[in-house]
Amino acid sequence: MRAVFGLVLIVGVALAGGAVMMAKNYISAYQNELERERANRGDVIPTTEVFVAAKQLKYGERLTKETIRKVLWPTASVPEGAFTTLDALFPPAQPDDLRVVLRTMEKDEAVLAVKVTNPGKDAGITSQLQPGMRAFAIKVDVSSGVSGFLRPGDHVDVYWTGALQGSDQRGRQEITRLIEPSIELIAVDQSASTDINGATIARTVTVAVHPAQVAALAQAQTTGRLSLSLVGAGDDTIASVIEVDQRKLLGLGALQAPDQVEQKRVCTIRTRRGAEVVEIPIPCTN
Repeated sequence: MRAVFGLVLIVGVALAGGAVMMAKNYISAYQNELERERANRGDVIPTTEVFVAAKQLKYGERLTKETIRKVLWPTASVPEGAFTTLDALFPPAQPDDLRVVLRTMEKDEAVLAVKVTNPGKDAGITSQLQPGMRAFAIKVDVSSGVSGFLRPGDHVDVYWTGALQGSDQRGRQEITRLIEPSIELIAVDQSASTDINGATIARTVTVAVHPAQVAALAQAQTTGRLSLSLVGAGDDTIASVIEVDQRKLLGLGALQAPDQVEQKRVCTIRTRRGAEVVEIPIPCTN
């Protein structure tokens, strides 16, 4: 009886050991296959290390190593201007000069060069001006400023309304004309941030224009009234020359000048008859 019990015990231990070895071999094979699949996947889709925002970053916030993190990004889809090395984002030669956020970035959004300043620069208006561009302020109110729905980064058409002296000396006529199509707003009042919630009735908007446009806008603002028309997002069409006066508005057409009536020339001579001087008509010789 004892011999049978011992034999059963030995068989049971052997079976248990075999089961453990089979399970161990199965788990090891599964892990090897998983590692091989991951390696193959990495070969199929090349990746590049890219720095992204670790949290939401708002306009004017300083960029630090704690506010970013590194992720793997498909190499073929790396955005233009993305930072792939820490030294490019924080130059070792300028350890105390931090970058400042120019545009709001959501969590896990790639940090791009156009969304941050150069090291040590602030987030003022000058950092948003491209070479050759100038900032110019336009006075607006609730009607001329699109009811307060303007935001930095929007594009607007600028219309001038004023009076012109008629070339035929019939008086002054008031017209409205498109003078600057699709110019970019870089600030509303004293704010260059795009994080504006709701409508804001601004007193001034600042636009980025060329020097010749600055002169045109200054002259227009001095001699008449400026109105802004908001351009739709993604609309890259450029409006053509537009001009409307009162007669065109009412569909009356252009005012025609009266025909010149040629007056008949009369030639006379004067002669005295006694005490009276009379004029006698004669044919004109020239």
